[in-house]
Amino acid sequence: MQVSVESLGNLERRMTFSLPADRLEAVVGGRLREISRGAKIKGFRPGKIPAKVIEQRFGAQVRAEVLDGLLREGFSNAIREQSLQIAGNPQIVPASDAELAYVATFEVVPDFGDIDVAALNVIRHTAEVSDADIDAMIENLRLQRRSWNAVEREAVAGDAVELETWSQAGDERLPAEGVERGATIIGSAAMLPAIESALVGLKAGDEKVAEVEFPPEWRVPQFAGRTVQVHLKATKVSEPVLPDVDFAFIKSFGVRSGDAEQFRADIRSNLERELKGALMTRLRREVGEQLIAGYSHVEMPPKLVENEARDMARQTIEQARRQGRAIGEIPADAHMGFMDAARKRVLVGLIVGEIARRNELRLEPKRVNETLQLIASTYEEPQQVVELYRNDAQLMSGLQARVMEEQVIDWIAERAQHNEQPLSFNDAIRQ
Repeated sequence: MQVSVESLGNLERRMTFSLPADRLEAVVGGRLREISRGAKIKGFRPGKIPAKVIEQRFGAQVRAEVLDGLLREGFSNAIREQSLQIAGNPQIVPASDAELAYVATFEVVPDFGDIDVAALNVIRHTAEVSDADIDAMIENLRLQRRSWNAVEREAVAGDAVELETWSQAGDERLPAEGVERGATIIGSAAMLPAIESALVGLKAGDEKVAEVEFPPEWRVPQFAGRTVQVHLKATKVSEPVLPDVDFAFIKSFGVRSGDAEQFRADIRSNLERELKGALMTRLRREVGEQLIAGYSHVEMPPKLVENEARDMARQTIEQARRQGRAIGEIPADAHMGFMDAARKRVLVGLIVGEIARRNELRLEPKRVNETLQLIASTYEEPQQVVELYRNDAQLMSGLQARVMEEQVIDWIAERAQHNEQPLSFNDAIRQ
């Protein structure tokens, strides 16, 4: 296979290569013969369908599939032959001057020189799950299963308050007529803090007007960034009733025996998985900051950085929309505000990959499974999540990439200079 490579910049390359026509025809012919043995076409006996008919029916599809596979294989072989480390996805288009000739444009991994991880200085946080952490989790579970009893007294923090509201800012009244009905638990932050604070001391039937400063990004444009008079009327006040930690309560969380010690053991196991993930997130950030500080002078592939910045901008905008925040017209250069963060993210990703390549680090299947179990444990139906990942190649590929990065981060941290810093469980999981 003939291959030529030219530089379009410090990190951009253009490769011209061709595929062998005889191999394409041989593979296509073999695939069509396989199809002919099992194909069922009306008017022909199985295994007796003429080759011309098979070609007419399946030829175009088979040729496209084989060509795509050979194209990927040819490009990969050419990359290996030229000893290139590509960064990001290549753009491959047919060459205009010859059949089965292609032009691939791509960026390459920069030269990081000698990567001395022993020169890095990393803070490695440590934490353990205590009995007090398990007690706190059990209280959280009781809160999740609480019931409510209506009371005649004044509302206090932790009470549920059903209320009617209407709001006024200048000439703006919402709703224009009548009231809005809702409910909140005082202290839950389901409503603005100023509104929840105003509910403290109200009994069912009491009314109050609260002056509330609405944030500039508030989802209702008429109130965004303004001081609003919010008229409140409590229609019902209820206090929480927590369930006892008894056989039925414990069994409801999947502990068939209803045994309290087994319940606590299961909670400890779940908290330890959560803690492990949180500590890895901290370590990834620590190592990443050290790598950025040590190699910020290295030029990054510009297109890869721009694509990362655009992805970050899209994710931020989508998150804002899900939170109900008002999103105006999005400028074409919205990604520019993410360029610095994108460059750092690309730098860490490329250098971590280079460390893995140079040291021949391989993905550990056991660690992939442990991480998948950690992810699944945060859902109500963990096994369904596990099956979802195992049946979705894209999801599993993303998981494997994450685990491989964590393996390399661990490898780096073990060889770097590091100081241990103990944290409580709550501090450790607070990102």
